[in-house]
Amino acid sequence: MGEVRGFPEPWELAARRLSWSRTVAREAVHRASVAEVLLTDVRALGGDRFVAAAQWPRSHPTFPHGQDGRHHPLMVAETLRQLGIYLPSRHFATPAGAHFVIRDISFALDPAAEPRAEHGATDVVCRAAVTEVRATPCGRFVSGLRLDIHLLAGGVPFAWAGGTARFLAPEAYETARRAAPQPAARPRSGALARPTPRSVAVPAARDVLVVREAGALRLDPADPRHPFFFDHWSDHVPGLVLLEAARQAVALATEGVLTRPVGCRLRALRFTEFAPPAWVECVPHGRTCVFRLRQAGEWTAVGALQYL
Repeated sequence: MGEVRGFPEPWELAARRLSWSRTVAREAVHRASVAEVLLTDVRALGGDRFVAAAQWPRSHPTFPHGQDGRHHPLMVAETLRQLGIYLPSRHFATPAGAHFVIRDISFALDPAAEPRAEHGATDVVCRAAVTEVRATPCGRFVSGLRLDIHLLAGGVPFAWAGGTARFLAPEAYETARRAAPQPAARPRSGALARPTPRSVAVPAARDVLVVREAGALRLDPADPRHPFFFDHWSDHVPGLVLLEAARQAVALATEGVLTRPVGCRLRALRFTEFAPPAWVECVPHGRTCVFRLRQAGEWTAVGALQYL
């Protein structure tokens, strides 16, 4: 998994002071529901290094653990997302009212070291390093950065995740949104063929994010008010929805053989809108599946998922 270097203070000492007693404020991680907040404590170590506590629930309605007790792999991506919002807003000078926009996200799991969900929640320690900090033209605010985290449970490293994000002031965000195609009403699938929950390895019908149309897969969430994917309002499709839609596409393309990724790469090329239709394409290459999303003739996101 590698090492996060350059900590002025031994991270182990800071980790002992972490608390898992209560979550951080829900608005600090852009969640409307307290039940979806994973972070419980974050401590600065100096030198743009941090240590954080996260608690993964034993039973998550959207991302349940597998039969062997391992947590859902997208819990890694969600932990990174929450830290990627919390750290810049609390420890860096982001513009007031800034919009946080994901540019890319990656993670890798070590299945042999992954913690098992047993009698309660799993306490996860995150060692975080912020690099590639970029400033706004005026130099007063941070306009983007990269975050890398290593995740440990019981002192054992089991995952790495990293990504870059931009922080756009309201005026800059409005300019970027005006350049995007103007979304119409969300298309509904009607009588189109929606995969069964089992075929895409999700717990319930509301968790299915794609439909079949003319032999292709279209992004079309079964529940546009889903309690996890659409926990709060957004004017474009969130990044974790794109990642989960790609995972579901792989499950369908491999007829259920590949359902639990141990690694991913996703790069957002532009905003994916709720309309016009966005198409999800994937091509398996052994245990790696390349995917991309296409909308209005343009690629909006590309990436790959790795499996054992």
